Amino acid sequence: MTDSKSRFGVPTLRTGQAHPHPDPIGGQAYSAVELMPGSRVVMLDQRKLPVVERYEYYTRVDDVAQAIRDMVVRGAPAIGIAAAYGMAAGAMAARGDAASFLEAMKIADATLRASRPTAVNLAWALDRMSAAAAAHASLDFAPRSEAMARAARELHRDEVAACRKLGALGAALVPDGATILTHCNAGALATGGYGTALGIIRAAKEAGKDVRVIACETRPYLQGARLTAWELSKDRIHVEVIADSMAAHFMAKRAVNVAIVGADRVARNGDVANKIGTYALACLAAAHEIPLYVAAPWSTIDLACATGEGIPIEERSEEELSRFRLPDGGAVQLVPDGVPVRNPSFDVTPANLVTAIVTERGVASPASAESLAKLAG
Repeated sequence: MTDSKSRFGVPTLRTGQAHPHPDPIGGQAYSAVELMPGSRVVMLDQRKLPVVERYEYYTRVDDVAQAIRDMVVRGAPAIGIAAAYGMAAGAMAARGDAASFLEAMKIADATLRASRPTAVNLAWALDRMSAAAAAHASLDFAPRSEAMARAARELHRDEVAACRKLGALGAALVPDGATILTHCNAGALATGGYGTALGIIRAAKEAGKDVRVIACETRPYLQGARLTAWELSKDRIHVEVIADSMAAHFMAKRAVNVAIVGADRVARNGDVANKIGTYALACLAAAHEIPLYVAAPWSTIDLACATGEGIPIEERSEEELSRFRLPDGGAVQLVPDGVPVRNPSFDVTPANLVTAIVTERGVASPASAESLAKLAG
């Protein structure tokens, strides 16, 4: 449905496509990912937001893995949920006996596990689904497939519940009247429902607090400008977008009271891997004595990883930085031909720059091996 032409001559399309799932687990009017009847995986194509709201359907494990790689779905918890649903789709295609089913699940696990390296939720979800596969392998095809779909949906429900609980815990840390700086997108689109950093913001608003948000645009994929602003505007939460390089200016002007970000992996000592640019914001927040809170479900905590040095950092395509993508699939070239580009997708913020890590199990403050160990039980 075309409204008008943009200044690039590209059609501007309305959002608002009806939600394809009759009872979305995410609980919003939109979902990053859901499992449809027949174990079809449906994803909201986040690459096209905020201009086009369109859902894509997947039935093959390879296609789910490709969608994760291509950032149709992104955000650590949502990646994990998508992988779980990919395993459910794989189970629907595995009609053989127990041995051939387990072999198919092993291949599906390896395919999905290789899709993105930094988000630990991916491996966590696949470990959980592989355990479900082992437990149900001896069943006939129909009950086995249903058991795998049920396990994946349960994982999704657990992640949404975790976000709601950590949101309530984190909301207590937000002063009434606060202006909150956030980076990337750690909302319902990144988690399967409600959100981590945006979950805290939503919970603070629901608690009656007057909060305003400044969203960093988050180059090069612009998740803050495209996704965070889209989510918050839908919820009627006041949000303004700034260029990443403007954060120091607003902190110096005392226009920011608190910074809240999500995470893709938290090491045992409290070091945090998150979208590239988070480390810079953490340094700025420390210099201006602004608290920095990291919001992450326990599935993002990697106690097997001693420090941030052990977290793999994904290096993505040069074209994400050298070209600006247009809604019609075209691109505007930003970097001269022949000039190399470096594009790490994440950086690591040392624990000593993190005021607290908010999880559904409690708040680790200060961020450290000791405070996380207490939550681990």
